Amino acid sequence: MKLSTRSRYGTRMMVDLARRYDQGPVQIRDIAKRQGISVKYLEQLIIPLKKAEFIDSFRGPKGGHMLSKPPETITAGDIVRVLENEIGLVQCIENPKACKRNETCPTRKLWKIATQAFWDKLNGMTLAELAQTG
Repeated sequence: MKLSTRSRYGTRMMVDLARRYDQGPVQIRDIAKRQGISVKYLEQLIIPLKKAEFIDSFRGPKGGHMLSKPPETITAGDIVRVLENEIGLVQCIENPKACKRNETCPTRKLWKIATQAFWDKLNGMTLAELAQTG
């Protein structure tokens, strides 16, 4: 699986919010400036993350965005699942009917194990941990 810009930038935005979790709402233009990502792109990423209840937004002069849950409770896997359309390394893992060789494929088990290892790593890293690095 090649992670899209949506996942990479969305995770960077979420780490930025995690670093400021106890500081109240953060304005998107400040995140954009710190992360080198356009405001318009971040606005597109906030929509599914709000829908998934990872971000709360507040209007007004002191408004902005903040994590709706503690950073210790949100994993990189949570974010990637929200922002990616496909979550398997190969299509047959998500949809066994996508390949007519599904039952006899000698490599399907390998792709299944590799996909699980990928998700285990993403699910094992929280925003709190990511916020402490770099």
